[in-house]
Amino acid sequence: MSLARVLRVFRKDMVVGPRSPIFMYALALPVAMTLVLQLAFGTLFEPKPRLGLVDEGSSGISAAAQALDGIELTSLGDVRELKRQVEANDLDVGLVLPAGFDDAVRSGERPPLELYMGGESLASNRLILSVTIMDLVRGVEDRPAPVEVELANLGEGETLPISARLVPLVLMYALIMAGIFVPASSLVEENEKGTLVAMLVTPVRVSEVIAAKAAMGVVLAFLMSVVTLLMNDALGAHPATLIVVLLSASVYSALLGMVLGTISKDTTSMFTVAKGSGIFLVGPVIFYLFPDWPQWIAKIFPSYWMIDPIWRVAIRGQGLGAVWAELVTTALICVALVLVIGRLSRRMVERAAG
Repeated sequence: MSLARVLRVFRKDMVVGPRSPIFMYALALPVAMTLVLQLAFGTLFEPKPRLGLVDEGSSGISAAAQALDGIELTSLGDVRELKRQVEANDLDVGLVLPAGFDDAVRSGERPPLELYMGGESLASNRLILSVTIMDLVRGVEDRPAPVEVELANLGEGETLPISARLVPLVLMYALIMAGIFVPASSLVEENEKGTLVAMLVTPVRVSEVIAAKAAMGVVLAFLMSVVTLLMNDALGAHPATLIVVLLSASVYSALLGMVLGTISKDTTSMFTVAKGSGIFLVGPVIFYLFPDWPQWIAKIFPSYWMIDPIWRVAIRGQGLGAVWAELVTTALICVALVLVIGRLSRRMVERAAG
């Protein structure tokens, strides 16, 4: 096998690929699904808590509030303007700090805290800002919190929001479209138009064509997986491990695409096989939506071994030690698929030549 010939075929496919509707659909579908699902269930378009602050002295609360992450702070110089913006729902909460507020707190006095709440703001934002302001005042007083809250997750997936449990669904479609359908349709189209036979008349071998198509699937599947996870804010805490599991899943999906492409006589038969096998590909993601179901059933589906490591690393924040067994299983399956593709490709060439 010549790497130079593989690269030439790969470059040709990447240049011609955008002309195909399936290629463009593979790029657009995960993005569109993410936007729709995040709009319905997630927080992609949910505004940050908005706090308006009027500091009539030089309170340390102002500096502490500016250093907070996840809160949009607006400093104003006039109380009337603060009230107007709260009433207009431009701010969720308005806080007025009178002159000498910090000194009064430290001396044990109880100065009034002038706080204005927007009636049309989100209740969750009002709650977040109220608790935050109390913590800031306690920081000025230099007194520890009366209680310490410790969060404990009970169970595997009950505490995850629905938006997080929908990520595997979007990610699976990204892998299916970019990793399976794009290279498979490219190979089938070469076969239908006769360009595959024309290439094989040249020094290019069928194994090099297969390798180039698979490489295209790997690159597209990896890129669309990263885009999908990035849009869903699900990159996890282990970037190196995430790259490994994404590459593993991309190679797996691209090899499945080559199986589909080599067994399909034409585009019609390719879509027929795809429809029949769709449940085996998408099946595992249903178990992430319903964590109370017996999770061992998901392992029956072949695509479980490429999606579960991503779930554990990107969503659950687990490391390589938690997914090494799945990665080994995926590698073994990929080796078996390579052997199957080798046999199927020879039959494909015979069918095309005949």
